Amino acid sequence: MPDADTPATPGPEEDVVDLLLAQHAQIEQLFLLVIGGTGDTRRDAFDDLVKLLAAHETAEEEVVHPLARTLPGGGGDAMVDDRLDEERQAKETLQTLIKGGVDADGFDTGIVLLRGAVLLHARHEERYEFPQLRQHVPVDRLRSLATAVRAAEASAPTRPHPSAQSAKGNLAAGPVLAVIDRVRDAVRKPSESGPESAGR
Repeated sequence: MPDADTPATPGPEEDVVDLLLAQHAQIEQLFLLVIGGTGDTRRDAFDDLVKLLAAHETAEEEVVHPLARTLPGGGGDAMVDDRLDEERQAKETLQTLIKGGVDADGFDTGIVLLRGAVLLHARHEERYEFPQLRQHVPVDRLRSLATAVRAAEASAPTRPHPSAQSAKGNLAAGPVLAVIDRVRDAVRKPSESGPESAGR
């Protein structure tokens, strides 16, 4: 397919693979800001990172992985199981960092470990899952899913907390959960109408 190797560029022709590739780049930038930042700058970057990871992983769980399981050749299940195992490990590390907050002992080590795990996971998706989706899933479907994920993210809160002091308590609460709910709702609506449904 001619657009399989084109760079991720936002726009009307953007599909969900373009969107997830762009998010991989954003996630990498936010890790650098967290690792290199201090004080409120670091705290805000970590908040943004948590929110983006929540939206990104939810989109993958609701769209990418279910579609990958339906790919011809029979290798989709093993590929998805490997990615889910990587996601589980990363989530455990992230939950520990959220509980402690950016000022906790061990945060510096933990965020570097999380970055390594998340970026390795992203490279595996880019190498194995994304090319398969581009090859086997209709382009209109991939584009409609991108639109749904974008709309869900746009309607989500921009900050997980109103003040710096609540970074520990509220980071994993309402706003991040709202992002997850909105992404799930948005991607399930278009996916329920086709035979290649990504819903459950």
